[in-house]
Amino acid sequence: MLQSQKRRFLQKEIQHIDIKSFDSVPLVEQFEKMAFQARNLAKAAKIYDKMLSDKTCTVILCLAGSLFSAGLQKVVYDLVDNNMIDAIVSTGAIMVDQDFFEALGFKHYQGSQFANDNELMKKRINRIYDTFIDEDDLRICDMTIGEIANSVPPKPYSSREFMKFMGKYLDEKKKGKGSVVWLAYKKETPIFVPAFSDCSAGFGLIYHQWKRKGNPKVAVDSVKDFLELTKIKIASKETGLFMIGGGVPKNFAQDITVAADILGEEVNMHKYAIQITIADERDGGLSGSTLKEAHSWGKVDGKFECMVFSEATITFPLIASYAYHKGNWKNRKQKNLNALLNENQK
Repeated sequence: MLQSQKRRFLQKEIQHIDIKSFDSVPLVEQFEKMAFQARNLAKAAKIYDKMLSDKTCTVILCLAGSLFSAGLQKVVYDLVDNNMIDAIVSTGAIMVDQDFFEALGFKHYQGSQFANDNELMKKRINRIYDTFIDEDDLRICDMTIGEIANSVPPKPYSSREFMKFMGKYLDEKKKGKGSVVWLAYKKETPIFVPAFSDCSAGFGLIYHQWKRKGNPKVAVDSVKDFLELTKIKIASKETGLFMIGGGVPKNFAQDITVAADILGEEVNMHKYAIQITIADERDGGLSGSTLKEAHSWGKVDGKFECMVFSEATITFPLIASYAYHKGNWKNRKQKNLNALLNENQK
């Protein structure tokens, strides 16, 4: 009965936008001649293209917000697939509740922000603004993380290492179609999730630890995450940040310049940095803090930086499509940074 009642809400699947299907270059070039956020978007697109043209640059994509559930999964998939990014720093929700969730065969659905939330709760449907997700499907995702934790040697891992286990699981189960987690595993592209327990992964891991009382357990070591990402900075002549939203991923990636300095390693500030956000800087909050402000901390060089105050479902595909159709990524090689980090640990 409950499943049949759910079908009324879970009908129209979210479709992921395809940056290869449209060329935003002419639009972005017209934006450059305008003002306000149109001009900022054009500037950001050109900076991202500079990152891809710079053979010495390692490009780090930072993701925060409910992005893949909104239809942006394929954008990131294509960026990874075409060597347009070299590492990802993300919230757990995007990589676990959204990407891994869909890789397991589940979907996000178009809904309404005006829905009756009490009715949704009774029908075990979760709402992300105007998007719906089946709570029962999400529980399967939770427990799959616990299953993966049960299958590996019980010890602390970086989130990057655990994300590789998740990619391997999808590969072995032949469930990786369209998944960034799966593709990153295949291409040796590291995914860092610094707040790993703040998502479905957390539910799966506490279940794993609860059931293993008194026995060795899997844990995620965020300090190891920080060290590994700092090692990438140390190994790279230049770095560029492409940040969607703010929060932990943004700060985590920006901080590696300072971390390297503390370790006694001389590195450059992030040479390139762009951020898409709608957050305000005036309250001192992290998501809205400007890249100009980050320069005062020794994190971001001020020459090639741009803030775009716009909503990501509109702005991100336009910038990504611009860079894709400009074609400078074709001269980039796969960096295999997972392999680099694995080698460093031997």
